[in-house]
This record gives sequence, C-alpha cells and structure tokens, in this order.
Amino acid sequence: MAQTMALLVSLLVFSNVFAVNCAFAPTLIIDMAKIFMDNYCSPERLAGMEEAIDAASSNTEILSIPDPNTLANVLTEGVKNTISDPRVTVTYEPNYVPVGPPVLPDLPPEQMIAVVQGTVKVEVLESNIAYLRIQHIIGEEMAQKIGPLLLEHVWAKVLPTTAMILDFRYASSGELSGIPYIVSYFTDTEPLIHIDSVYDRPSDTTTELWSMPTLLGERYGTTKPLIILTSHSTKGIAEDVAYILKNLKRATIVGEKTAGGSVKIEKIKVGDTDFYVSVPVAKSVNPVTGKSWEIVGVTPDIEVDAEDALDIAVEIIKLRAEIPAIVQAAATLVADNYAFESVGADVAEKLNAILASGEYSMINTKAELEAKLSADLMKLSGDKSLKTTSNTPALPPMNPTPEMFIELIKVSFHTDMFENNIGYLRFDMFGDFEQVKAIAQIIVEHVWKKVVDTDALIIDLRNNVGGPTTSIAGFCSYFFDGDKEIVLDKLYDRPSGTTRELLTLPELTGKRYGTKKSLIILTSGVTAGAAEEFVYIMKRLGRAMIVGEPTSGASHPPETFRVGESDVFLAIPITHSDTSQGPAWEGAGIAPHIPVPADAALETAKGILNKHFASQK
Repeated sequence: MAQTMALLVSLLVFSNVFAVNCAFAPTLIIDMAKIFMDNYCSPERLAGMEEAIDAASSNTEILSIPDPNTLANVLTEGVKNTISDPRVTVTYEPNYVPVGPPVLPDLPPEQMIAVVQGTVKVEVLESNIAYLRIQHIIGEEMAQKIGPLLLEHVWAKVLPTTAMILDFRYASSGELSGIPYIVSYFTDTEPLIHIDSVYDRPSDTTTELWSMPTLLGERYGTTKPLIILTSHSTKGIAEDVAYILKNLKRATIVGEKTAGGSVKIEKIKVGDTDFYVSVPVAKSVNPVTGKSWEIVGVTPDIEVDAEDALDIAVEIIKLRAEIPAIVQAAATLVADNYAFESVGADVAEKLNAILASGEYSMINTKAELEAKLSADLMKLSGDKSLKTTSNTPALPPMNPTPEMFIELIKVSFHTDMFENNIGYLRFDMFGDFEQVKAIAQIIVEHVWKKVVDTDALIIDLRNNVGGPTTSIAGFCSYFFDGDKEIVLDKLYDRPSGTTRELLTLPELTGKRYGTKKSLIILTSGVTAGAAEEFVYIMKRLGRAMIVGEPTSGASHPPETFRVGESDVFLAIPITHSDTSQGPAWEGAGIAPHIPVPADAALETAKGILNKHFASQK
C-alpha cells in the first residue's frame, strides 16, 4: 500500500505550482488508478491500490492544472517514477481514433507481391549469407494469407544459404501470434520447445508458446549460423524473438541494447474524458531464464553501435566458417607432434568429437576461439603447456655493455652464506645455452665464485618457472666430476622419432662443485619446465636431496606451430624424458624427498645440513 500511496501522492505534489481551481473532473485520477489496478501486467507493483484510491478521492489539487497536455505529462512522470516503468504514458487526445490490427486488403497478385517485398528486405550477401530486414513481425492470420508469397519471394531465396542475418534494428511492432512462427523456422521439428510464457493481466491467464510441429515450407534448421541485429529502437515482439533465440543458444545478438518494450500495450480511455493511459497489459517470462527482457531490454552478445552491427555479423559468420578447419588442423598437429604419441592421438580424437558436438558453433571472435581451444587442449591432455599462443617475433639481438651484463646478473641471481659454510643460490629462470655461454665468465666472477668453495649448497628453485633446457647439461655438469662422461637423461623428439642422450660436458668455465659435497634443491608448485628437468636429473642420479613441495608437472619447452593457413598458433611440447616407466615428470611433477610447505623449505634445508655438520664434529 505504501508504494501505491506514494504513486498518488507524487501526482498530487505537482499540483502545488498551479491554481487551486479544478479544471478537470475529480474522478480523473481515481479512474486512471483503477485502469492500472485492473490492467497493469505486474500487479505486485501496485499493492494497496484500492486503499490509496480511497485516500486520494477527496484530494483534487492536481486537477487544477489548466492545460490538459501539461496535466498528462505530469501524470505520466508521476506514474513512471513511482512504479519504475518507462513504458506507461498518459496522453490527452480529444481526436483519438482507435487503430485496429492491420488488415490486408484484397489485392491483385502483382500488388500483393509488391507489399511483401516492401515489408521484408531480402538479399544474399557475399559468402552466401542471407540478409533479412524485418520491420514488423506478422501474426498468424496474416501469415496464413501471405505465407505462399513469402515462401516464393523471400524464403526460397534464403533457404539455400549457409548463414543468415536477421536485421531487427528497425523492428518496432509485431503480433504476439507471430512469435512461434518465426522461432520455429530455426528449431527442429522434434522435440517441441517451450519458448515463452505470456501472462495477460485483464484475463488473469498465462499462455504458453511452443515451437510448431509443422510449418509452411522447410525450416532453416539449427546448425547454420544465425545472427540477429538490434538497436535501441528494436522494440516489443522483435525483442521477444531475439531473447528467445538467444537463450535457446540458436542465435547471436549483435548491436545495441534493445528498447525494453512490451509484448502487448493497450491504450485505454480514462472514464468519459479525452485522457488515455497506455499500459502494458501482458508480460513475457522466458522459460529458460525465468526472467523477462521487458523494461530492461535485450543485451547483445556483441555490443556495438547499430550502424556497425552488419559488418561485425558478417565477420562472425566468416570466422565460424573457418573454425571447423582450424580445429581439425589443430587436432592433426597435436596428433603428429605432441611429445607423448598416445596422448596426442587421444587428444586429437576427443577434440574432433567436441567440434562435432557443436560446442564451437557459437564462437564470435578469434579471442574466444583461442581461449576455448586452449582450455580444451589443456583439459584433454592434462598438460598446461599445450595451448594456443601468440606468434611473437623474436626481438632483435642486443649488444649490452659488460656493465649492463653485470647488473643483469646481479638482479637475476641471489647468493648468500649461512653458518657452517653453507652456500645459497637462487635464480628464477633458466637461460639459453648460447646466451649463457657468452657471459659464463661474468657469471662465474659475480655469482659462482661466491658459492663454489662452500661445504654444502642450497639451490633455491621455488620460484623458477623454467625456460630453455639447452643449458641444463652445462649446469648439471658442475655437480659431477670431470673424469668421466655421465648420461644425464635421454630425450625423445616426437616429430623426428629420435632419442638423444643428454651428457655432462667435459669442459666448463670455472671450478666444478663436484660430487662430494652436499647439495639440496628447494622446490614448490611453481617450479616448472627446465627447472623440473634439472631436479629430475639430480634426484634420479642421487646427486641432490629435494626439499619442499611437488613441482608443477609442466613439460619441456614447447615449439610453436601455425594452425593451417590461419593466424592461430599452438604451443606443443614435442620432447619428453624417455623412460621405460612412462612419463618422468611431465604432467606429474617431481615429489620431494622431504615434503614441507614451500615457505618452510629453506629453514628445513638449513636444519638438515646443520645437523649433518654437527654430527661430524
């Protein structure tokens, strides 16, 4: 009641700026309020209307406004603001003549064809895309009369196309009974689909709208792309059709947010006056969302200015035409190149099955395609490194000065010295061998010499995200003696089908740490790629104790592949550590000898080494 009282009170407040002599009948406001109470589509917003009418019946100040059009505007604003519905209006129209539903006159066939062609603009665009611009959605009665002509002069042209654009940017009128007709042409015969529920306030009834089992002519079907263009002028029945097809995931909406109209608005005369109330008397509730587009409008999937919507729609359709070939080519690349052959074949088969299921059919942009393709590849393979990537060109080589190298090394490496002559070395990424080789002497002078003469060493890889594996052999070699060659790992290369041995290097820059002194490596869930390869080797050969958390379970650095002739690129790991037991660490990670939380790993390692040295005294 409080809200409805506010409705009438807000109307009365406006009257204070006018003379107190009544210019209109005292029953005007009461009759208008009764129209809302009996006809407004959302009666819950009008709770307490009857009590408010009784309270307002003796207060007629607002009726002193002398100009009827001004009074109508004041009443309109009062109602709109109170019930938060911009669709309601009050007008003063002494010469108003009610307009009935459109009636199709009896015309000769050639004139009837001209009417049809003037109602619907039809065109077949480049790439065999149908374009239909509809300004009024006809109802059941009209459809039955001109259906054969629509089939011959409109539908026959668009049915063979491979995609369709429905242009509703200028559609502001239509018939409720036409909704099932237009929607059904884009659904299957079976099963029938509950597409809308419309509540009619005057009759207090709800009508369910369902797709139709039979239609005049063939359906466009459910597989060919359908784009609906909208603007802020798209209103009423066209909004309902767009909202239905969007939530059935049958159409993509491109353009501007729609007007937020109504499925049915009636203009009702207020008593014996020349005032009229335009009030929404019915409301749509979508069975998929449980919500309505009315008042709020339909939000596009791709929101752009209405004038740009057609061009964007064509771009989307062209992209969708390319997607099957792109996904199939991606599957082939994975099957032919992924490091683990059986996994690659399985991923390819399942990716093609996802494509066939239609999951890629509603992609709108290249970014969406790349995101979904990445998500599917990672999910199917369990490999975070198998994904789409950008084809970023390599940066031109730099020629830094020795001073710049020194500053870079100081930032990249962190060393420390703990009690009992325990050294500490941290770095967060592995570098390319050729680059490291060029500055090896600088690294030795400013990093390695600080820790090489310690009695034990802690290497902190808790934040090491990997990098190239080309420097792994050289780094491992510092922790083995130089009197014999050691096989560190065997690496299988999938594209060539060959296996090569990763061996220690006979010559190094600077002193070796050797095999006699204790070595502990710290790990976490961040430790990945090349860092995992190093940890795997050192653990497998029994050269280091691992303390911390299981590693990431990433892969050897992936190679970049172009997908077909597109500008989509894949990062595919093509190499793996070759073991007879299956994956070494790729996808599984490396379990530490001493599992502790990453933030406790350093203190744990220091404790282990201090205890070791204490026992030797």
